[in-house]
Amino acid sequence: MDKSKKIVGIIVFVVFCTFVSYTLYKWVRFDTIDGGSIVFSFIALSYLLNWLNWGDHNGAKDKDELERHIETQSAKIGYYVLMIMACLILFISEGVSNLNDMRNYPLLLVVGLTFVTSPIIEFVYSRKFK
Repeated sequence: MDKSKKIVGIIVFVVFCTFVSYTLYKWVRFDTIDGGSIVFSFIALSYLLNWLNWGDHNGAKDKDELERHIETQSAKIGYYVLMIMACLILFISEGVSNLNDMRNYPLLLVVGLTFVTSPIIEFVYSRKFK
């Protein structure tokens, strides 16, 4: 890894730490949660993880078969983990176990969309090759 890639990784790590620190400071000091800081923290974390995995913050450019297999399998696993996390966040944030008692309809729609997104994409993608 050349020196410029290491510097980019360090900068991304510093940006991630800055956003997390700012978010925690506002939460502890002012008892407010800054949604923008949380989103940018996750974006910086994704860049940092791409840099750690592939040595580039945008991901690997020249991928061999093993790297493509790793990326495909991790995408599938990540999709199911995200589905489970969305369900957990919905039930924990609402504090109820009955779907009819839910009041956070946008999050309920997101959870519902997690169940149908993959089958729809697979259907459309399979039509491309049939």
